[in-house]
Amino acid sequence: MAIEAIAAAEIEERLTSGSIGLGHIIFFVIAAAAPLTAVVGASPPAFAFGNGAGVPGAYLLAGFLYLIFSTGYTAMSRHVSSTGGFYLYIAEGLGRPVGVGAAMIAILTYTAIQVAVLALAGVFLSEMLTPMGIILPWWAYAGAVLLLSLLAGRRDIAFSGNVLGLCMMGEIAILLLLDIAILAKGGGPQGIGLASFAPAQVFGPGLGVTMVFVVGSFMGFEATALFAEETENPERTIPRATYLAVLIIMLFYALTTWSVTQFYGPDHVKAAAAAGLDSFYFTAANAMLGPWASETMRGLLVVSLFASCLSLHSAVARYLFALGREHVLPHALAALHARHGSPHVAGLAQVALAIAIIMLFALPGFDPYTIVFGWTSAFAVLGMLAVQFLVCLAIMRFFHTHRQGHPGSWAALGAPLLSAIGLAIAIWLVIENLPLMAGNDSPVLRSFPFLVVGIGLAGAGLALWMRGRHPAQYGALDRAFD
Repeated sequence: MAIEAIAAAEIEERLTSGSIGLGHIIFFVIAAAAPLTAVVGASPPAFAFGNGAGVPGAYLLAGFLYLIFSTGYTAMSRHVSSTGGFYLYIAEGLGRPVGVGAAMIAILTYTAIQVAVLALAGVFLSEMLTPMGIILPWWAYAGAVLLLSLLAGRRDIAFSGNVLGLCMMGEIAILLLLDIAILAKGGGPQGIGLASFAPAQVFGPGLGVTMVFVVGSFMGFEATALFAEETENPERTIPRATYLAVLIIMLFYALTTWSVTQFYGPDHVKAAAAAGLDSFYFTAANAMLGPWASETMRGLLVVSLFASCLSLHSAVARYLFALGREHVLPHALAALHARHGSPHVAGLAQVALAIAIIMLFALPGFDPYTIVFGWTSAFAVLGMLAVQFLVCLAIMRFFHTHRQGHPGSWAALGAPLLSAIGLAIAIWLVIENLPLMAGNDSPVLRSFPFLVVGIGLAGAGLALWMRGRHPAQYGALDRAFD
């Protein structure tokens, strides 16, 4: 089939333009970050094992890194206005084989995050429902949450955006109430101060460990580009959504962790977190707002996990849809729902992939928290950092070879170079602290860096095979998005 014929066929397989606006995209991105889960789950170990009271400043530090990353990322987004996310950026900048390899890493990374979220959902739902006489294994609850995500994902994208918006508002509301209560009552034993943002505290001992947990809390902000094809005026909407998502995540996490630091006191917060990682925030909520708040927070944790699962489902489905449309994966993945216009076949494939991974852990009887959550979240952080690093390289090369529409030296070279250095440091920190992130020192963990590289090389090999066996289809890669 000629390249032109393939490209013409792809026009009929485009997602519905103008389906969602700026608010919907921000809901998707922040929901994927799961604010309540990230704060309650990730920040206590950062306090306990990292730089203690300097954690709020570390969130600002990571936020600035991703704002710099977003400068080049959004500059390139003006030249890329279709679904496909990082795949398309890397393919445009570093070539199709590297792009396909990165896409394979991204698909498994997002799915790994989703499995981690589902494992936590299984744990929390079991804890909530067992006293009521409902006793099921964790994977059954995880499957139920996954099924709900599939059903919501089959609807039009605006429906999912509205659902995520409601979930996100509930998560943020309960944490903001806690923040306000702590500050209104003058903090804890040491009052209210800004020691958490002092350079000596932020860059003190343990910053490297803290950054491992903090960087992971920002995962998902880059998903704004996955919805470019469904957005009206993506050249403006996607950059705005990206900057706003990073700013909201950065400021909200910094505010909430700073507030809880005031509750315990900068001198005591590290010991308090180490003494009770799972009760760190619930203790503060009980003391400041009453038992209703901690119970509400536990319920909203499940809501947060569902919202994150739905957002990640939508993101992976769009990666699979894009690769199916480009004939890298089976073309059936590019089918759209007749009524809702959603990539429903890709959604089914995403759920099947998640179920397969869950079964790999469930059949041997692995613990859902220490093994499933620990391993999959560690792999996901490492994989996404690797893809983000490739994006930085792709941006620099893209603007070096495409002088037309050059955004200036800062966006084209300075910002991506600086963020590439920061991401490389983050990758090294994650590799060094994999046992701490996952809670154990299994040889499986030590294989994760090689596994990420292997997945990328397998994807690149698939693209090269396609170039040799199906040159017309290979030649049409990423042309359907022009």
